[in-house]
Amino acid sequence: MDVSDFYDTFFEEAGELLEDMERLLIELDTDAPDRDHLDAIFRAAHSIKGGAGTFGFEALQDTTHRMENLLDRARNGELTLDRAAVDILLEAGDVLKGQVESYREGQSPDAEAADRICRVLQQLAEGASPSPISAEPGTGAPADSAQVDTGERCLSIRVTGIGAGDADALAEELALFGAVTDRRDEAEALTLELTTSAATADISAVLCFIVDEDQIRIEPAGPAQAAGDGARLRVILDGVTPEDRPGLVEEVGLFGEIVAQHADGERLSLDLVSDQPAEDIAAVLAFQLDANQIHVESLTADAPAAAESKPEASPGEGPSTDKTDQTAAGVSPSKPTPSKPAPAAQAASGERPRERSGSESTSVRVPTDKIDQIINLVGELVITQSMLERAVGELDREHGEGLSEGMGQLARNARDLQESVMSVRMVPMDFAFNRFPRLVRDLSAKLGKDVNLETRGGATELDKGLIERIMDPMTHLVRNSLDHGIEDAATREAAGKPAAGQLTLSARHQGGNVVIEIGDDGAGLSRERILAKARSNGLAVSDDMPDEEVWQLIFAAGFSTAEQVSDVSGRGVGMDVVKRNIAQLGGHVDLRSQQGVGTTVRVILPLTLAIMDGMAVRVGDEVFILALGAILESMRIDESAVRTVTAGHHVIEVRGEYLPLVALHRAFDVEGAQTRLDRGIVVVVSSESRRFGLFVDELIGEQQVVVKNLETHFRKVAGISAATILGDGSVALILDATALSRMAGAPRPARSSSQSPADNNVPAESVSHE
Repeated sequence: MDVSDFYDTFFEEAGELLEDMERLLIELDTDAPDRDHLDAIFRAAHSIKGGAGTFGFEALQDTTHRMENLLDRARNGELTLDRAAVDILLEAGDVLKGQVESYREGQSPDAEAADRICRVLQQLAEGASPSPISAEPGTGAPADSAQVDTGERCLSIRVTGIGAGDADALAEELALFGAVTDRRDEAEALTLELTTSAATADISAVLCFIVDEDQIRIEPAGPAQAAGDGARLRVILDGVTPEDRPGLVEEVGLFGEIVAQHADGERLSLDLVSDQPAEDIAAVLAFQLDANQIHVESLTADAPAAAESKPEASPGEGPSTDKTDQTAAGVSPSKPTPSKPAPAAQAASGERPRERSGSESTSVRVPTDKIDQIINLVGELVITQSMLERAVGELDREHGEGLSEGMGQLARNARDLQESVMSVRMVPMDFAFNRFPRLVRDLSAKLGKDVNLETRGGATELDKGLIERIMDPMTHLVRNSLDHGIEDAATREAAGKPAAGQLTLSARHQGGNVVIEIGDDGAGLSRERILAKARSNGLAVSDDMPDEEVWQLIFAAGFSTAEQVSDVSGRGVGMDVVKRNIAQLGGHVDLRSQQGVGTTVRVILPLTLAIMDGMAVRVGDEVFILALGAILESMRIDESAVRTVTAGHHVIEVRGEYLPLVALHRAFDVEGAQTRLDRGIVVVVSSESRRFGLFVDELIGEQQVVVKNLETHFRKVAGISAATILGDGSVALILDATALSRMAGAPRPARSSSQSPADNNVPAESVSHE
């Protein structure tokens, strides 16, 4: 089988592991590093190295090997990782990302960058370690620290199938590793006890110069001498050739101490003392072997049975309890491995039926284009269902009753199908939030500021396509907060604030939308400076403008109040693009600020761009769709409830509150529409934290509609966000509540008094205002 078939899976896996590694490094407490935390970072690097070796990505394998060595020495307490060391590891992660991307594109990675970071990693390891491990001759690279044991123990070593002369030679070789405390010669066999600190893999490698590996058995002389406090595991690997044994022994040795090993034909048996879960060991070995070749069982008393037959982890389980975040570590059984067709899936569940949340037996990777294709087909199904409903509705009751019941069931099934398919594309906001700790760390250090980042609502789900397209606007807003919003430590302390600034990213559901907020506790916006800058830019402003309108001025093209231009921000380029990009996603931006307290930017987005629940309204002979989540209520009103304000702006009184009024037939020049308020319907709509009335002829009813991009087939129309196809095959326009709310608030020139209030409230000129 061509392993290149699994390249895409490996690249996705490697990307996820690198993101996990970056997050874990940023969260690492350098003053008191947690061993589990370091183990998770190490296993992420080790998993990438294993996959890179399988596919022959030598540069990636070499870089991760150097990084792995450094991390292994850190987790074994041989060196301390300070902030500078973490920065180097983060930089190494950036190089690894570049290498993965190069291999994905079929190009050669940057050799100069790889050589540089490998040199830095090696220097860090050598300079930080008080007792650096000797390098292999001619390589200049430190030996694998996983093979270095820190304490002595007594091993029982038995070699079979030897002659008398070989026994003496073997005893002499073993004496080089420590003190031989007992020796027993038998017919064609030698058994002795050795007190040593050497790794069992090193001892076995030397003995293999004299005898074959399957003649050697090494195990602890007694249970009291077993190293560490971990569980005793037996790793049995079938179908292993003599050429593959050393590499597999090294792989297993990375999880703890190998205290015994035995080879019998193509079966390799290793006794391991480790505090790592059996599932993690099996998942990593699955990079090189098939799942049915791997068996990991516990030898510790009262511990769970073999990994392949363990049904569930019981409360209070001992050494095999998983104390690390396997998903973050990157070797979770829930992730498919690239070297074989779904090997980790088999390793975690195919041969091991233990049920785990998110295990590979319950997940599968599917390209997003296939999901998009299914969503499009579901959309067409919704349209077809609407057509059938319309046709059935035209039948008389006697002949259409049974058909109507079937159509009702079809409608319910279609909605369930649509909701299920749409949920496949929904991903948690943590997918976006996890990219910002690194940005905040690097940028705050560059600006000389101390900033704490807090995220909330990471479990809030949003369409994956929206998350990917919102990343650039969010990044720009975060950079603005760090550069312009949060002050330096001296300024903050002088103002009575904590020296460290606070940046908060949050997400939550609100109706049919997701609300994302980027807030800081910085200096806030200066109303006076914004108005002064607006006047200098030739914008029409007044001193009595409400704060909400003043804050919106910063979204004008080229607008900036920054006194100095930096490479971070300050050129007045970007905020207008942020607003435009969010508007293209069907969302809008709100901004709240208080000088000296801070600023919060709120981005409101629809949950998905594909299918929406809407209310169909008729204006003349035209049908429009209004998002159901934006509608608060609908009512008939008397013309006496209409009030005229300055500049021809009309409002309606609703329970003591005055709301701006927009007549839809005037906004879009619809002929033959109802103009008398007492004969039409006013729909009260909420958008951008504002409420307004929308005058239409009648409400048709709720409909589930498939959203079609209007700009792709026509052009952008002010007040319209998209289009859809109705059950009769006609096209209906989907209203943009945000644009209409701004029309409601725009100044209106006075019109003839002979016109009705409904005719007078929205001039044709306002259509082009947006």
